[in-house]
Amino acid sequence: MTAFSSAVRTPHDARRAPSPAHAPADASRTPSPAQTPTDARQTPSPAHPPADARQTPSPAHPPADAHQVLDRCRALVRPALREAVGRTHPWVGEMAGYSFGWCEVGGAPADASGGKGVRQALAVLGAEAAGAPGRVAVPGAVAVELVHAFSLLHDDIMDGDTARRRRPTVWKAYGTGPAVLAGDALFALAVETLAVAPAGPQAVRLLSVALQDLVRGQADDLLFATRPWTGPGRVRPDQYRTMAEHKTGALLGCAAALGALLGGAPPATVSALDRAGRHLGVAFQVVDDLLGIWGDPAVTGKPVYGDLRERKKTFPVLAALDSPAAGRLSALLESAAEPAEVAALIEEAGGRWAALAEARRQMTAAEAALAGVPLEAGAVEELRSLLDFLVRRDL
Repeated sequence: MTAFSSAVRTPHDARRAPSPAHAPADASRTPSPAQTPTDARQTPSPAHPPADARQTPSPAHPPADAHQVLDRCRALVRPALREAVGRTHPWVGEMAGYSFGWCEVGGAPADASGGKGVRQALAVLGAEAAGAPGRVAVPGAVAVELVHAFSLLHDDIMDGDTARRRRPTVWKAYGTGPAVLAGDALFALAVETLAVAPAGPQAVRLLSVALQDLVRGQADDLLFATRPWTGPGRVRPDQYRTMAEHKTGALLGCAAALGALLGGAPPATVSALDRAGRHLGVAFQVVDDLLGIWGDPAVTGKPVYGDLRERKKTFPVLAALDSPAAGRLSALLESAAEPAEVAALIEEAGGRWAALAEARRQMTAAEAALAGVPLEAGAVEELRSLLDFLVRRDL
């Protein structure tokens, strides 16, 4: 896989990661996660990045272009997705269309960003990796895209977010009640879409497991905000890892697994693609946390230090709280200290490098899952390009 780039930038000398105590002066530049051991369960001491975190591997051959992969998969899935949304109540369909970027409030056509369609692409590539044509995965792709949209509508309400992709969120544009209703309709539509597909009962069971995990992850994420920074009740990195796998990884894994299932893949292949997607989800969430502190607002669309201003319990913060600086850091977090001061201490304590190492470990684990079963080489290369693109987070 290629080194993470774009929003997560590579330092001038990509071969050596600087000591956290001597981090780069430009805190808006997050270096590329470096190669780390394959055991994704272990978190290194934040102040001491692992020795092999200094070497970034070069790809054996150039990866497929992720943008072209996404465009191809969207073109395959879009007609069925629009047809499914068209089966709902017209008002609900308008809200769904607004969330996908198809229309404005009131129904006037629009060409706004509705997301990259990553989950539908994972479903299509899951089928192709199993040796089936991508079109057999379309019902699964539509279902996971509908579930993802449903989760975003409800998440925005729970988090009080007023904007998404530089537009008012659905609840802000239409009201809280209508947004809840639209989310419920998309969820029901997703289940219906899968139920009538070949292997429908198995596919619905697979989606149900992912949905249960998604709810668990969201519940844990909400509860984390109520827990202390230090002491026996604090949130530990392994608990965060589980939350991220459930909240973010479950649906990514489900997307790829559904494609494989609908493509007639054996259970071992379905399971391997699900595991790969779950590891990807953790890496995706950890890099999102890095960008929430040190990302370039021009790329991420987020304010500088946004997560620190909200005092979110993100992975870099939790990892830094495992260091000798925990006492000083918790005092800052509980005070009105400026986010820049808090970010500097997190970096000094090694939280930034621990998060980079965690992201790389999770990506290595995703690669291992793909390598553990026989898959079509061309589709695997496209999958790898998509995984790398997701973690680069130039979305």
